[in-house]
Amino acid sequence: MKSKLIYWLTYAGMWFVALLPFRALYILSDGLCFLMRHVVHYRRKVVRRNLSNSFPEKSQDELRRIERKFYHYICDYMVEEVKMMRMSFEDLSRRMEYGNTEEYLAMIEKHGGIVILIPHYADFEWLTGMGAIMNPGDIPVQVYKPLRNKYLDEMFKLIRSRHGGYNVPKHSTAREVIRLRRDGKRVAIGLITDQSPNLSEAHYWTTFLNQDTVFMDGGERIAKMMDYPVFYCELEKKGRGYCKAYFDLLTENPKQTADGEITELFARRLEQTIRREPAYWFWSHKRWKLTRESVKRHG
Repeated sequence: MKSKLIYWLTYAGMWFVALLPFRALYILSDGLCFLMRHVVHYRRKVVRRNLSNSFPEKSQDELRRIERKFYHYICDYMVEEVKMMRMSFEDLSRRMEYGNTEEYLAMIEKHGGIVILIPHYADFEWLTGMGAIMNPGDIPVQVYKPLRNKYLDEMFKLIRSRHGGYNVPKHSTAREVIRLRRDGKRVAIGLITDQSPNLSEAHYWTTFLNQDTVFMDGGERIAKMMDYPVFYCELEKKGRGYCKAYFDLLTENPKQTADGEITELFARRLEQTIRREPAYWFWSHKRWKLTRESVKRHG
């Protein structure tokens, strides 16, 4: 009962905030940024440790500029996520542009599906409107990690499916994708690929941003199982409340790649994206909480 009450109170509050125009939302975001950075110090130690370890060549002044811009970004991200509850499809399509879609669409047509590896970068949540660039009947599949609170989980699934996104929990991805292909459906499978994996999912290690880093390889495994081409989703902030996505082909023939090769390609592309404009990545995540030793102890 308590969880359900929290859900309805949260939903009502977010619904009313979502009614605000973007100009008012960004005033709210600026106030939230001041509170999070200067009063609450939201994960400040995590943010600073991640930045200093990732960019040892940068001065303290440079790191603080990235940190300041990051807090503005993460607060904008929060209010923009809430705005999705009420944002029209037309407004979302205007704010999230898509470039070089010809190859993307051709690969779906040729192979019946593709896999898109997506980072926690810029306005990645707005990719839920990706159906705008797909052919009628094709399905944009969104693989997600369910939240522990079932009511909040339902709320975010509702938000992410408003504009045609098809939500699939990550533990059901293989089964659901096989079913969709058996039913003759063409799909674009989007997976957030840069989060820290669970101990049982910690398979591929590489050097990333000057640190020993483990990556999830679920996207690579799905691509090889289905023999779907793999794309990297390059995201570029075009201004406050505007973003552009590009889809760059990593491989058309995943079964011909070595184990870990696709995940390594993703890591290298993501590093380039972050170095181009560091502030728009999720520095508040405890990305490097796993070590090789902790994974070995787990067995």
